[in-house]
Amino acid sequence: MPEDKDSSQTLTDSNHSDSQRFFTQAPLASLKNWGGPHDSTASMRRNTIIDCGWGKLVFGQTFKDHETLCRAMRAEQSGQRNVALYLRDPHVVLSLHPQELFLDPSNTYRLPLAKPLPDDAYSLPPGLEIVPLRQPEDMKAIRNLYRSRHMVPPRRSFHPSQDLSRSPLLLLAVDQQDNQVVGVVTGVDHRMAFNDPENGSSLWALAVDPKTAIRGVGEALVRKLADYFRSQGRDYMDLSVMHNNHQAVALYEKLGFTQIPVFCLKNKNPINEPLFSGPAPEAELSVYSRIIVDEARRRGIHVEILDEQIELFRLELGGRKVLCRESLTSLTSATTMTICDNKRLTRKILQEAGLQVPAQMVAGDPEREKKFLEFHQSVVVKPARGEQGRGISVDVRTFEGLEKAILLAEQKGDGSSVIIEHFIPGQDLRIIVIGYEVAAAAVRRPPQIRGDGSSSVQELIAKQSRRREAATSGESRIPMDQETERCVQEAGLEMDSILSKGKKLVVRRAANLHTGGTIHDVTEQLHPALIEAAKEAATALEIPVVGLDFLVPEVNAPEYVIIEANERPGLANHEPQPTAERFIDLLFPQTLITLGQEAP
Repeated sequence: MPEDKDSSQTLTDSNHSDSQRFFTQAPLASLKNWGGPHDSTASMRRNTIIDCGWGKLVFGQTFKDHETLCRAMRAEQSGQRNVALYLRDPHVVLSLHPQELFLDPSNTYRLPLAKPLPDDAYSLPPGLEIVPLRQPEDMKAIRNLYRSRHMVPPRRSFHPSQDLSRSPLLLLAVDQQDNQVVGVVTGVDHRMAFNDPENGSSLWALAVDPKTAIRGVGEALVRKLADYFRSQGRDYMDLSVMHNNHQAVALYEKLGFTQIPVFCLKNKNPINEPLFSGPAPEAELSVYSRIIVDEARRRGIHVEILDEQIELFRLELGGRKVLCRESLTSLTSATTMTICDNKRLTRKILQEAGLQVPAQMVAGDPEREKKFLEFHQSVVVKPARGEQGRGISVDVRTFEGLEKAILLAEQKGDGSSVIIEHFIPGQDLRIIVIGYEVAAAAVRRPPQIRGDGSSSVQELIAKQSRRREAATSGESRIPMDQETERCVQEAGLEMDSILSKGKKLVVRRAANLHTGGTIHDVTEQLHPALIEAAKEAATALEIPVVGLDFLVPEVNAPEYVIIEANERPGLANHEPQPTAERFIDLLFPQTLITLGQEAP
């Protein structure tokens, strides 16, 4: 139902000139002047709604009539997430439309702003800058950041206004070394929005890039937003956080937030379904299985966990049954799986199909190994069968190093042969093909640390490994093994060396996620030749779902070699691309739906 424009404080999309004025604002210090003059003695503004791009905040205390509030909530746009909070009678409002609304399982926390946050000699993380939204291009970075955290992104047409009585304030955390947005938070000034008699403010949609090497980004954003609202004379800052988000709650409690009895109401839509549909299967599944199971349940597909240990499950709908082990399904034949499981056989099939592959040999003859190394100068050593980057050594240049790498591959492999391959420098590109069409592409970068001037290389690796593990549900960590030590030593350092402040160090050559690598979406940048090569490779291997590993000089250039094919690619590694959706589309085409998300 359309909103009553006479009774709602809503934000319409800014026109071009308005957004240009906003994006050219002065630095953060000038934000206290935003919004213009304000009459603090005026009565509270009624039926207040603030558009945040990802949904609208419906301030319940400004509504006298429950049904009017319900109409505001039910006017939610497709792909958005409205939130009603500060309801005086949430149980009564819920009773009016129980089939459409639900009580959000989040807790509300409040930070008094009468005095500054505890600092304990706090300082902004090195290399980090907190700034207001700078330019239109920042909105694309923000949308991608939210997608990477499985959060609803702002719609593409959304541009905040500088008028804080109608619009939220967006603060960005920016990595000064590469000018990349690594964090974002939304703030709403309640006094400006509806002349709040309680003189409050609130924090929303805090997100931090899981791939950043900078520590403390989230805390820096919370502190800066609190400092801003304190400078405006606000009495408190509230936030809503999922009851089981223990890591976030620990941060907020450390900063002085305490829980208060305030509750949120949301709509029963596909985005919110995990919050009101009851518990998922109790099995402990990896993020790679969970993303598929969650998407299937959204579409009403029955999920049966057959074996939790190997993550084997069955999907069933309308008499159609499909067995899955993560993204490996019964649609992939046993012979195709055998080929993909053996890197030597994969190369043979792809080469026969006319695709570009690197020179390769099987280890076992020291004389041939030495000649191969002398001819190619730099090689990769890996088990013929293996996954998750185990036993791989990259950019080996000496015969002594080659011998050690072969021994490592033998130890980490499954007893199969060891492959020596010409190392071709370039970007490590993973392309996901689903139904013989490219669904996603991402550049994989090796793990790196950044010095703080006081911590040793080993300490920095351990800290970065813990962050990667937390950001990937335990899937990514940096091994403290001889390959990591080799890379550190080749940089002229030791594990106990102190890395200077701001200096970056790549600590492994391989870019595998499971050994600490990070993944960066490049789907929109792929050269047509790479798209065609990926489709041809999947066709040659006769595999409907596959992750193909390319080495390329640039993702927007036609040159490439294909080094591997993964018959069980991790679909959870390719946000913001809808890989799980395309996967279920393939298995159950009768459920082809759009969940309301805008196209990237």
